[in-house]
Amino acid sequence: MNSIKSDVLLDAKGLACPMPIVKTKKAMTGLESGQVLEIQATDKGSKADLKAWAESSGHQYIGTVDEGNVLKHFLRKATDEDSEKRFSRVINNEELLLKLSSDSKALILDVREEAEFAFRHIPNAISIPLGELKERLRELDHKSAIYVVCRTGSRSDMAAQQLASAGFINVYNVVPGMSKWIGETTGL
Repeated sequence: MNSIKSDVLLDAKGLACPMPIVKTKKAMTGLESGQVLEIQATDKGSKADLKAWAESSGHQYIGTVDEGNVLKHFLRKATDEDSEKRFSRVINNEELLLKLSSDSKALILDVREEAEFAFRHIPNAISIPLGELKERLRELDHKSAIYVVCRTGSRSDMAAQQLASAGFINVYNVVPGMSKWIGETTGL
């Protein structure tokens, strides 16, 4: 398996509850919104603890990889999801499900971070994290309809704007995105 990219690594190996959460909380304060924290822990209870803490504090629990004696937890720092969505062509999750059932060539562009994509994504989606999009535009077909997804619609809104500015004309922002996706998914 390819390693999953994170912005910051926190070593919590050998620590028992509640120390992995205490250290995680402190590490999160130093991150920027949207960054991914990898917490390496040996406490088997840390999976449930970190997931519950992330959800109660507004951060995103992305997932956990069990590598023998070490659990690698991935959390994404919360962003300001209240920012105004500005891209004009928006479709909801249900509309995208209908498109996928009738158009086998529909291109789903997932602009979440690699770790988010690895744990859960729409089958056949293309992963290009928002921060890499400008450098990787050539990988996309200007003529295809592109449905851009992220967790809630904020990053996909920014990506849709970038695509439109680069000359892509058939672009749609999918809201609310993966946070409420009920269609088929795949991942680790």
